[in-house]
Amino acid sequence: MVANERNKWLALALLALVQFMVVLDIAVVNVALPSIQADLGFSQENLQWVISAYALFFGGFLLLGGRAADLLGRRRIFLVGLVVFTVASLLAGLAWSETSLIAARALQGLGAAIISPAALSILTTTFSEGKERNTALGVWGAVGAFGAVAGVLMGGILTDVLSWEWIFFVNVPIGAAGFALAPFLLGESRDEEARSFDVPGAVLVTGGLTVLVYAITQANDYGWSSLETIGLFAAAGALLAAFVAWEARASQPLMPFSIFRLQTLVGANVAGLILGTALFAMFLMLTLYMQQVLGYSPLRTGLGYLAVAGTAIVWSALAAQLVTRIGVKPVLVAGMTFLSVGLLYFTQVDVGGSYLGDLLPGFLLVSIGMGFSFVPISIAALAGVKDSEAGLASGLINTSQQIGGALGIAALSAVATSTTKDALASGTPTPLALTDGFEAAFIGAAVIAAVGIVASLVLVRNRDLVLDEPVPALPVLDAP
Repeated sequence: MVANERNKWLALALLALVQFMVVLDIAVVNVALPSIQADLGFSQENLQWVISAYALFFGGFLLLGGRAADLLGRRRIFLVGLVVFTVASLLAGLAWSETSLIAARALQGLGAAIISPAALSILTTTFSEGKERNTALGVWGAVGAFGAVAGVLMGGILTDVLSWEWIFFVNVPIGAAGFALAPFLLGESRDEEARSFDVPGAVLVTGGLTVLVYAITQANDYGWSSLETIGLFAAAGALLAAFVAWEARASQPLMPFSIFRLQTLVGANVAGLILGTALFAMFLMLTLYMQQVLGYSPLRTGLGYLAVAGTAIVWSALAAQLVTRIGVKPVLVAGMTFLSVGLLYFTQVDVGGSYLGDLLPGFLLVSIGMGFSFVPISIAALAGVKDSEAGLASGLINTSQQIGGALGIAALSAVATSTTKDALASGTPTPLALTDGFEAAFIGAAVIAAVGIVASLVLVRNRDLVLDEPVPALPVLDAP
């Protein structure tokens, strides 16, 4: 293999490793929350901010991070994000109070919002559209699918075997290695036509998305119909409307609306929003069910996800092959269908449930759904996009998934909590009441995933994609 080709795959390995670190941190905290609460003396109402602070800054700054990569240099922004994320991870592990940990988690979210779209746009501009890029995006999708469940798995292992601090410390050597290797493995690129940075647009879209994510994450506390929640959603809508109005007249817009001419890109973002909504909530509900109802320890809870983590990689690799052969739409529809069936299976979880009977079949179905969804969404979200807009497209798909995740956790947690409270009020024992709540949430998630099937059928089309001969297996790298 020529050196240039070898360097491409080495670059992909680096990008995938860093993205795995970012995706891991979305879920790794869930299992460790009880230990964090006990050690740092968190109040119950502030504990959610260990998760929400990360989501708030991640979701709010993704679009800005993606477009900044296009305009200021993709490798440069990637390195900035690595420094921010790595330092924030170290500070989170060293946290001594509620405030210090929440602040570190917010800084982590900011670093992730800079890294993720920059990394995906580097991948897009490094690999040619068609079979080569589909292979690379297949790896990227596999990392997303695996990282989503590995976070829960590693969170349980690290918390039980070492301590909760290590769920953050583990990022430090990865971030340092990534920073050292990036200048040698990643080329620099940017939108050469850009002459200025759209500061008003950046402020408006970042403010609007941040307020939107805050409104979603706080809706359960304030009440979905409360004046506070309505006011926050109205403020987010006003800021985003102002952003659209400004972009329409800006000479060098942060977001050229011409990117939405690609229907498959739009369809991929809708599917990504739906996927995030269903999956984020599912992992939270399953984790709580295993710990609160079945009495699993953090370690046993994490190990329970091995069935998903191990098989999702296999299905993601197969999905990358199938996308090139038959197109995005049939693979994505199959993925959303398997995800819907898996979520529907979880609606029968029982107070005295077993892993083999109540969880494993659903895990195996969901793992197919994840592999067959993440990969085609990643490919479709960047299909036909100009190199100059790769960061923007990357920021869009990440934003869609993160906002979907925040919405899913907030909405389906509200469904589970409301159902559980009603059951407790009628005299139902606590374990059964909790199970009733989780079942209601799984029904909601299954319905949302089913909407994803319809959206994939209606909005996604193959003619925006460059398809080629079947994708070969990933090459074996020659020795340097």
